[in-house]
Amino acid sequence: MRIGFVGLGVMGFPMAGHLARAGHVLQVFNRSPAKALRFAEAHGGLAAETVAEAAHGAEALILCVGNDDDVRHVVGEALGDLAPGAVIVDHTTTSARVAREMAERAHASGRAFLDAPVSGGQAGAENGALTVMVGGDEAAFERMRPVIAAYGKAIRRMGPAGSGQLTKMVNQIAIAGAVQGVAEAMHFAARAGLDLAEVQAAISKGAAQSWQLDNRWGTMAEGEFDFGFAVDWMRKDLGIALDEARANGATIAVAALVDQFYADVQKLGGRRWDTSSLVARLEPPKG
Repeated sequence: MRIGFVGLGVMGFPMAGHLARAGHVLQVFNRSPAKALRFAEAHGGLAAETVAEAAHGAEALILCVGNDDDVRHVVGEALGDLAPGAVIVDHTTTSARVAREMAERAHASGRAFLDAPVSGGQAGAENGALTVMVGGDEAAFERMRPVIAAYGKAIRRMGPAGSGQLTKMVNQIAIAGAVQGVAEAMHFAARAGLDLAEVQAAISKGAAQSWQLDNRWGTMAEGEFDFGFAVDWMRKDLGIALDEARANGATIAVAALVDQFYADVQKLGGRRWDTSSLVARLEPPKG
């Protein structure tokens, strides 16, 4: 398939690489042209100078950009250059509102739009093991599922336009509570004078087991946060979830509290630290 790909950051670059290795023809664009040139040198394809050039004649356009406004801008610039019947797949985490807007706009032009936020972080993108939550037309989803499978291991359509973004909000709400729980547990164990490695080995085999406990306890204990999903990004995602909760009447008090804890981490200089840095509020990093 001829695919336009916009956004070659820490997630987009490896995801586009998986598509190239799967045999698709890539036309890539990035706001920093050097990244597009580096991708073309590594994987072939076209390093486009504009979004429209990346979209020109493409049967699919895949986005990994920053926020609602970025998605609106890219879709607006790309839509008229896509092949008739093309599908836009947006992996950006945005509001459900913008997903519905873009789906209507794409439909009016004879194309389709899928909101398809991901979970799994940079490691998941590099290993082709992302979880992909999709909202949008079922026929467009079935057409794009084999394409997304190049970098997704769990791909599920959640419902009509906006449903993928709503599911991503659920994901981030759950993560926020889980990370705070692990941070407080570690803080308590440290103040109690327990061996942190032994505590993790003991509780990870029972009801306290979680991905955060298995994958972040050790780095949290060492005060290592220079990797993973950044605090700034998590605050953006939680802000979207909090806005949606105000609109639909949901009570997500823990997520709101953890969002403020992440604001504290930002004040500590941790804007780009991994989300596990919540523990730094309680146990200052060794460094």
